[in-house]
Amino acid sequence: MRKTYSGKYKVKKPEKYKGDPLTVTYRSMWEKNAFKWCERNPAIKWWNSEETVIGYICGTDKKPHRYFIDLTIKYIDGRVLLVEIKPDIQTRPPKRKNLNESLAYIKNISKWKYAKRYAADRGYGFEIWTEHTLESKGINTKSFKYKVSKTKLGKKTWKSFKSL
Repeated sequence: MRKTYSGKYKVKKPEKYKGDPLTVTYRSMWEKNAFKWCERNPAIKWWNSEETVIGYICGTDKKPHRYFIDLTIKYIDGRVLLVEIKPDIQTRPPKRKNLNESLAYIKNISKWKYAKRYAADRGYGFEIWTEHTLESKGINTKSFKYKVSKTKLGKKTWKSFKSL
């Protein structure tokens, strides 16, 4: 299993962050880049990460849990948007018969059902941003800076991407 890219995010514009700017944590490179996008976007009045908590009953164990929304965004025009950032593959039912993937998908569906209801009750929007959504907004989804290639002799070489 791959190690997840995570860490503390240093908020550059604390006046634009609603919550404690010293405790912001990203759990993926996509989240980190979405945070940067929120800070730079002039159409956003404020944003926060994992400050909105929604109670839900999980479809796997039928027990109550807490769902921490990845991003809550308030636009200058007054709209509020709750955002979950997930790879596209995790937003669809698994193709393989894999128990862990199936349970994760059921858990996600449960969370999103309650998030949609929570958002609708308050007049908010709820969106799931995949890599395709992020790219369409101009948010970088590449998580590495180098490309590995092999020479004719089988030796590995590392080449820097020019776009990054």
